[in-house]
Amino acid sequence: MKLRFNGLQPLFFVLALLGVNRSGFAQSSKSRLEEAVSTDRYQPVGLAISRTGRMFVSFPRWSDVCEHGVVEVLPNGTRRPFPDAEWNRWDITAPREHFISAQALFIDGADGLWILDLSNPSSGKPIPAGIKLLKVNLTTNQVERIYRFEDLPLNKAGLNDVQVDARRQIAYLSDPGRAAIVVLDLKTGKSRTVLEKHSSTRADSSFVLTIDGQAVRDQLGKPFSSNVNGIALTADGAYLYYRPITQSRLFRIPTSALWNAKLSPALVAEKVETLGLVGVSHGMIADAAGNIYMGDSGNKVIRRYTPSGQLETLVQDERLLWPDSFAVGPDGYLYVTAAQHHRLPRYNQGQSKVQTPFWVFKLKL
Repeated sequence: MKLRFNGLQPLFFVLALLGVNRSGFAQSSKSRLEEAVSTDRYQPVGLAISRTGRMFVSFPRWSDVCEHGVVEVLPNGTRRPFPDAEWNRWDITAPREHFISAQALFIDGADGLWILDLSNPSSGKPIPAGIKLLKVNLTTNQVERIYRFEDLPLNKAGLNDVQVDARRQIAYLSDPGRAAIVVLDLKTGKSRTVLEKHSSTRADSSFVLTIDGQAVRDQLGKPFSSNVNGIALTADGAYLYYRPITQSRLFRIPTSALWNAKLSPALVAEKVETLGLVGVSHGMIADAAGNIYMGDSGNKVIRRYTPSGQLETLVQDERLLWPDSFAVGPDGYLYVTAAQHHRLPRYNQGQSKVQTPFWVFKLKL
């Protein structure tokens, strides 16, 4: 599909004069947030941009409104299933060979694309056989290897995000299902679990996420909650930043403490650093200079945590509805998906409050 260009440009011009944009939300005249890509009625979550500027977006199958699991957005706006149509063909009977609910995307230092399939469609419970991590060669557009985490208790795990150190051949994954971080040896395919149920990986049970004055609760009244979720690996691979969603603190740990199997759980825990309050963030990303970018759903802002420990607000905009995944492009822009997750029927008594189209936004750094 292509981005929608139609005869409404004069209307858009009038709306711009009134301080309203094509996404339908009022925006400040001082906001630097730009509309990058419309995904129509499909909810964008994962995001990755290669060193050559290729953009990839994932669409977890959390509702019946789903076309493809992963797409590449071409320069002309066309969205094509990636790496091919067969991987994106919905076939719940063959979860090992198809995307069931692809979510996290990541571009490593060697410009390889990684796709994490959580295999948790809304139609039922997670399907362990479908949980997988794919490495895709962006030169050939071919899947080079698939990791299936057969040494993890997949009936209890709930993998969510992934960061990859291509030089050391190690992947780090958040596991909110077990409140843990998973360290995957990419050479052997073996994984180990660290910081399980540590205070830095567990959600605050008393925390209630509130957006637009409304608590985000499911139809049973249970508040939205997530253990360790967003993670960010520094470009040199030295530190992993992480945090639960429903906890306001940011943490980091030297990666040497994560992949050193000789360290006891107690010694690993001693290496955790608490960096302070940063608000409610879902995904995160690090740039080449060591800055960590993250959102704050409640305040609809994007923030930057600098290597010197400063927390800076880059932009506040009403369109930042559940800023989820981030990517830094070679064009000097920060890109972010606005998933509107809190507007889905499950958090609104069965009624969708999503306002389409969904957008990927960008911010000049």
